[in-house]
Amino acid sequence: MFFHKKPISWIVVFLGNPGPKYEGTRHNVGFMTADAFEKKHDVKINKLKFHALTASCNIGSQTVLLMKPQTYMNLSGNAAREAMNFYKIPTDHILVVSDDLSMSTGKIRIRRSGSAGGHNGLKDIIAKCGGDGFPRIKVGVGSPPHPDFDIVDWVLGTFKNQDAEIMAEAVSKAADAIETLITDGIEKAMAKYN
Repeated sequence: MFFHKKPISWIVVFLGNPGPKYEGTRHNVGFMTADAFEKKHDVKINKLKFHALTASCNIGSQTVLLMKPQTYMNLSGNAAREAMNFYKIPTDHILVVSDDLSMSTGKIRIRRSGSAGGHNGLKDIIAKCGGDGFPRIKVGVGSPPHPDFDIVDWVLGTFKNQDAEIMAEAVSKAADAIETLITDGIEKAMAKYN
């Protein structure tokens, strides 16, 4: 007798840039959330597939593919599209976790859909996965201290002191929000975390 595990029904795409150079940077909050999720669920996102490090796990009654794209941020849609097509997952079952410059450090916002808001990773997923109708969990990283500050330097900078503590708590909360969204639905997740 053969036992088949349930097919993948959700994909969670954690956005970041691969490599040690980018670890702990504001733009890698998606990857930091993946690390927090790994600890909570005793799972290792380390199998190379679809241009991403992947793992599958159960969240409630759902089987979920976790992905950390190994392309750079602005090509994140390649990995998401390949997995989406392979498992025939509709856009509204692709959950994307990303950083957000327009929100204060550590703030979490869950959205059902929406524009890229200037985020290159989201922009690429929208372009390659058939539109913006996918849920997302955004984690605030704050905006640069003054208008002349280079945005690239800001997103590739790391969290210091109190911001590092706030962010550790935020990514842990974002990891919990993934579970709530998938098991209880987006409305409950938005009510609880927004």
